[in-house]
Amino acid sequence: MAAMGGSVARRYARALFQIGVDKTTYEAYGGELAALAAVYAESTELRQTLENPVFRLAQRRAILEKLLPQVAPSREVGNFVLLLLERGRISFLPAIARAYGEMTDVQKGRVRATLTSAQALNPEIIAGIERALARRTGKTVLMTTAVDPSLIGGLVARVGDLVLDGSLRARLETLRQKVLD
Repeated sequence: MAAMGGSVARRYARALFQIGVDKTTYEAYGGELAALAAVYAESTELRQTLENPVFRLAQRRAILEKLLPQVAPSREVGNFVLLLLERGRISFLPAIARAYGEMTDVQKGRVRATLTSAQALNPEIIAGIERALARRTGKTVLMTTAVDPSLIGGLVARVGDLVLDGSLRARLETLRQKVLD
């Protein structure tokens, strides 16, 4: 089911993305879609109301139409989200927004990376790693950082599907496997 949901989300995202590319507004649409998905994800009451068939479609549509101008003012994104509601696909909104963001990154030549370390790193080290990842991928790197004390030391960089694990925890695990074999 999750794979099918991802496929549906990508298909819907691709449709809106193509409209945005054609109108050269795909980045703006992505921002509106992301903002709307965040509101949707953060509000249990909104999600339950929009997803609940007990409420008539006209009632759910009216709620969404009040919200749209504040969060997603473009007509295209508004119509797109209303279409999701009418087709019973509104629950896919966060996944569609993620898929749309990935398409935007590809279009702009960007890649998202997460750098995890045992303790907070200084900005110069982060910038150096970001430059190294940009050289390796050939793309602009959008870096986020995280701290995980269980790493003990070293770093773990995730760039898309690529994981570069230089943590002490990983080295100890490799050593443990060699000793046990």
